[in-house]
Amino acid sequence: MRPENRSSVSQFLLLGLPIRPEQQGLFFALFLGMYLTTVLGNLLILLLIRLDSRLHTPMYFFLSHLAFSDISLSSVTVPKLLINMQAQQQSIPYMGCITQLYFFIFFGGLDNFLLAVMAYDRYVAICHPLHYITAMREELCISLVCGSWFFSCAHALLHTLLLVQLSFCANNTISHFFCDLTALLKLSCSDNSLNELVILTEGGMFFILLLGSILGSYVRIGITVLRVPSTKRFFKTFSTCGSHLCVVSLYYGTLAGVYFFSSSWNSNDKDIIASVAYTVVTPLLNPFIYSLRNRDIKQALEMFVNRANFFK
Repeated sequence: MRPENRSSVSQFLLLGLPIRPEQQGLFFALFLGMYLTTVLGNLLILLLIRLDSRLHTPMYFFLSHLAFSDISLSSVTVPKLLINMQAQQQSIPYMGCITQLYFFIFFGGLDNFLLAVMAYDRYVAICHPLHYITAMREELCISLVCGSWFFSCAHALLHTLLLVQLSFCANNTISHFFCDLTALLKLSCSDNSLNELVILTEGGMFFILLLGSILGSYVRIGITVLRVPSTKRFFKTFSTCGSHLCVVSLYYGTLAGVYFFSSSWNSNDKDIIASVAYTVVTPLLNPFIYSLRNRDIKQALEMFVNRANFFK
């Protein structure tokens, strides 16, 4: 079958968030404010890391890529949501929907990879401090980031290519505010058993390995700290890992809370709430977590403000 005949649907309709019409204005202002804060906050982190030489370390190198990924993840879904809420234009072209799906999976996966890489960086810094400079050399850091980008791209491409093989017939209404993979699979009028199998196997392995590597790194960190109990060492470790651990807890905690501990919500509400959590809330809070809990970022921000005032 030729690609152009695989789907008779030229566009999809996004139902958006389950809110009342009279609340559209309020939620539009709320999501616009959150999106602008996300973009500006993460751009500020990128700028500070770029300008302050003290932040030219592996940890902040990974953080800069996480900030860029957070901006991109929010930008994939939130602008379209805002347009739909303001203009009441719920349609999205078929290719636009597929493109949105690809980049959503891509940047969502990249976030997972970068959090795992940052956990490994903290493990080396705390458990092998004397070998940190040699272990986390520039070549390795670049390789870890390039590997994160490559595998995220392959992960997204796999699910996107499998999806475009499916046919979409009469029903083109997506019960979501963006083109989510599971929502699109429900609309398909062809056999999607292969897609579901790949989600369970490749997607499950992807999730388990990355989360397992994060938990494994922090278990090793905990064992190392508890081996020689010291209040000073404990607080030093917490100040080093606290920001990253908060982000990991927020990212995976919201997903677990929605999918495993909220039986009162239906499946579609869970999908939407989880999506809002990791596409809007988590990227929004990341800059605040890393700036408010990080002494180096706060010092770099103070120098940046002082420099800006000096040139006024």
